[in-house]
Amino acid sequence: MKTTRIQFVQGTFGVCASGLLLAACGGDDDDDGGSEGTAGSSSGGGACGSTIATNHGHSVTVTKADASAGAAKSYDIQGGADHSHTLSISAAEFAMLAAGDPVTITSSTDAGHAHAVTVSCPP
Repeated sequence: MKTTRIQFVQGTFGVCASGLLLAACGGDDDDDGGSEGTAGSSSGGGACGSTIATNHGHSVTVTKADASAGAAKSYDIQGGADHSHTLSISAAEFAMLAAGDPVTITSSTDAGHAHAVTVSCPP
């Protein structure tokens, strides 16, 4: 049986200790314009997964409870990076997440760049 990328990420997430970000399990911290980092959390109503494109230490925690609440919310995605970005998820995007659809949002531009962040909350 082939393992899909989602199955691999979900399996990797299960190996991480509760409450830790996937980025702590390992990831590519190179800022080469093509690396990706993955983060998630198991706190606050279950985990949503996220992928931060061109990642170099950033992380974000979005929970299923956040998606279910459906209210616009902003997150600081600094993580282990030496600078911060803000990721703002709208009420409409949370509705998509609550329905099981992934969304891709561009972070704020800080330190001369932004990141595309894809969040998914499997049912």
